[in-house]
This record gives sequence, C-alpha cells and structure tokens, in this order.
Amino acid sequence: SSLIPNMDPSVANSSKSQFVPFESCQPSLLPFLLLVIAYAVVMLVGLLGNLCLIVIIKKQKQSQNVTNILIANLSISDIVICIMCIPFTAAYTWMDYWVFGEAMCKITSFAQSMSVSVSTFSLVLIAVERHQLIVNPRGWKPNVSHAFWGIVFIWAFSLIISTPFLIFYQVSDDPLKNLSSHSESYVSKMVCIEVWPSIEGQLGFTTTMLVFQYFLPLGFIFICYLKIFVCLQRRYSKVDKARESGSRLNESRRINVILVSIVVTFGTCWLPLHIFNIVFDWNYETLMHCHHNVVFTLCHLIAMISTCVNPVFYGFLNKNFQKDAVIMLHSLRCFESPKLYENIALSTLNTDMSKESLKLSGIPENL
Repeated sequence: SSLIPNMDPSVANSSKSQFVPFESCQPSLLPFLLLVIAYAVVMLVGLLGNLCLIVIIKKQKQSQNVTNILIANLSISDIVICIMCIPFTAAYTWMDYWVFGEAMCKITSFAQSMSVSVSTFSLVLIAVERHQLIVNPRGWKPNVSHAFWGIVFIWAFSLIISTPFLIFYQVSDDPLKNLSSHSESYVSKMVCIEVWPSIEGQLGFTTTMLVFQYFLPLGFIFICYLKIFVCLQRRYSKVDKARESGSRLNESRRINVILVSIVVTFGTCWLPLHIFNIVFDWNYETLMHCHHNVVFTLCHLIAMISTCVNPVFYGFLNKNFQKDAVIMLHSLRCFESPKLYENIALSTLNTDMSKESLKLSGIPENL
C-alpha cells in the first residue's frame, strides 16, 4: 500500500500517515496493466486533444472571442495536469516510494494544485461571460482584453494559494523505516509527503482549499447557468414565432449545452477524489488497508478523465472543430479555410437576434 494517497493537490496528504504502520500489498499483474493502459490513453487524449484545440482556436481568427480564449486557457491547465500529474502520480502510487528527487516532489504538487485552481476559475469566468451576454445584455460585457487580464489574474492567484505546496512538501525516509525492517525493497527508499508544523494547520489549509477550489466555484457556476436557463426559456417562448430568431436562439442554447456539459463533467470527475480527500483527512485509518491503492487509483483516474472533457465535448458539438481536425489529420498542420467555416463563434450571439429578442421582450434596442 502507498504510504500517502497520492501526489494530487486536491487530496490532502496527512503527515500523520508517516507514523502509521502499513502492510505491503503487491498488486496483481492484470489490474496493473489495465490501469497503465487507462492512464496512457487518458494522458494521450488529454494532451493531444487539448493541443489540437488550442491550435484550432488560434487559427480561427473569427473564433477568438472571450469564451474561446478562456476555453484555450482551460486546455492549457489540462495539459499541465497531463504532464505534471498523471505520470508522476501513477508511478508513485504503484512503486510505493519516490524516485524523482525533492525538487520534483515540490514542483509536481505545486503545479498540480495551480492547474486545478486555474481550471476551476476559468470555468467561473466562462459562466460570468455567458451570464452577462444572455441574462444581462444591457450591462457590462467582458471583451477580449478583459479575458486576458482575467487569465493573468487567475494564474497569479492560483500560484499564490498553491505556494504552501512548495513549502511543506518534502522527501523523507521516516515512513518507510518500519517497512524496511520487513522487506529489503524499502531500504534507503524515500517518499514525498506533506509535512506541516501541526495537523490542525494542515487540516485547516486543505479544507479551505477544498471549499474555495471546488465547492464554492461550482456552486457559483450552477447559479449562473440556472439563471441563463431560466432566461433562455422565457426568451424562447417569446420568439418561437420568429423562425430566424428562433434558430439563432437554438444556436445559443446549443453553445450553452457544450459549456454546461464541460462544467458538469468536470465536477463529476473530481468528486470521487475530493470524497477520498475528506475521508483521508478526517478519518485516515479507514483507508489503511490493501485496497487503499485501488480505491485511490480509481478516484484519481476518474479525475484525470476531466482533462479530456474540452476536446471531446467541443469536438463532438462544434462542427468547425471537426472540420479543422480533419484538415490537421490530412495535412499535419492547421490552416484557415473560409469555405469550411460556418462563422458561428462559440460565445457570440448574433446582434440581430439579440435585438429581435429585446424587441419582443419590450426592452429597448440601444444597448
């Protein structure tokens, strides 16, 4: 069994675990191979899919709007998770000891925490942009410049709140000393653990991170999209007789389906790992048995699937992405092809449609 749950920042690795005796449980070969294959598939899909998505958004000049810029930023954070989280966590969990040095112990945990925060806050900014565009069309609307400043802010903020991972993660051989007396395979081996001055301080930090990195952002996003759903339902009933406006409103609803699907899948994928986090933090004894690695690995693998969300949902539901992906497969590079594009931006509702909707709802046109 692994001495700590994992290297993922969203799971608090209690320093109490270094004083708990563990039984060494060797996994069977078949489950090990299946999990290695699953991790490899998720990593390749997440890495290549998000890279392709970023290139396509960059090449489509007409699609460089607020939502697409934020989606590209979300993809960048997913790429960092694929590179810094999946290989190191998978290797560490199954080896039961750390072989990558103290610098990588600190860097990987820090990078993972920062990437998860960036992903969550990017989804928040997307929800705010959609809310202002649809629910409050006469109010403030974020533009491309605001999007870039928002990205700078969330990366800086995520860096600051993730700094404790650089400070309190370290390599140590203390947790393996008892095991090394029973098995020579643990002699002179190190683990990467989170060591705080006090258990209370660690519990306070990890619980606060869980609330502000997961529950509060997703709660805020849920409220935004609920208001968007209610607004679109009311607007749809007012323009159902206007065929052109109705079709454009349907396009807006389709766009929101993409974004809501991304958020729901993100929240669902990370939920099991956060539950594991809560149990381990507050009652870690319940996880200290031979099934510990299996439970953690499954939770972690589900969380890593979230890195595939962007290219999968965007690819299945966006025709421009599909056409550009075909072009990339044939030419091994992306280039613009005006004949293939539908000129439907992901975040921009047609101005005429908005004005028509406002007319029918009794709101003045002069926005």
